[in-house]
Amino acid sequence: MGQVKAIVLRAAGINCDAETAYALELAGADAERVHINKMIENKSLLDDYQILVVPGGFSYGDDVAAGKILGNQILHHLFGPMQKFIEDGKLILGICNGFQVLVKAGLLPGNGGGNAEQGVTITYNDSGKFEDRWVYLSPQTERCVFIEKGQQIYLPIAHGEGKIVTKDDDTLKTLESDGHIAFKYVDKDGRQGDFPVNPNGSTNSIAALTDKTGRVLGLMPHPERFVRKVQHPRWTRGETDANGMTIFNNAVKYVQENL
Repeated sequence: MGQVKAIVLRAAGINCDAETAYALELAGADAERVHINKMIENKSLLDDYQILVVPGGFSYGDDVAAGKILGNQILHHLFGPMQKFIEDGKLILGICNGFQVLVKAGLLPGNGGGNAEQGVTITYNDSGKFEDRWVYLSPQTERCVFIEKGQQIYLPIAHGEGKIVTKDDDTLKTLESDGHIAFKYVDKDGRQGDFPVNPNGSTNSIAALTDKTGRVLGLMPHPERFVRKVQHPRWTRGETDANGMTIFNNAVKYVQENL
């Protein structure tokens, strides 16, 4: 195919759109930042793109709950077009606040129409404060197209509401058995643990979720903040792999090979 085209959603309070567009461009995509109002006005706009990213920030000030207002806008105005986007084989990525938005809109884990029906939400960190640190992530599924099989990665987090919880054990078992868990928080040796290994208290150390297609990914860490080696806190010691590019490179590669 020709140039891979990506749309980066904008709304009041979103503040990682420029960095996300830059990461997509480094991966070889043509990235455009588009406001949510423009998408609502022209619902066929998505037809021109193969990748949609909902970036991080504090959409609408995170009033009510993190990602809830933007999630409601998508649920009530764009849920159909975004479902068609997925059914057409295209990719959706939600980062931090964008992940919260996808869960609140019912697009993740992807069982339809609103997080209350799915039994999954994202809430306040156990620490009771904003957590800004680097974390290790271990992949939990081979289905998600954004993930490199078996590759543990290291990314920064920055959130006050990052704790993924399920309404009951049956919901958690379904996430596990159906391959919806994309990444878990681990230590450098790949082992799960308490804080700070699990920085927010997420159930079973869940850091990211994917849908049944493997083409929708939401994660709390920020891959767009580690796309150059000098962004690593220990880059002068030779730890220079820009792990964040794994997510974006795999997305662009998938589109080039499949659409």
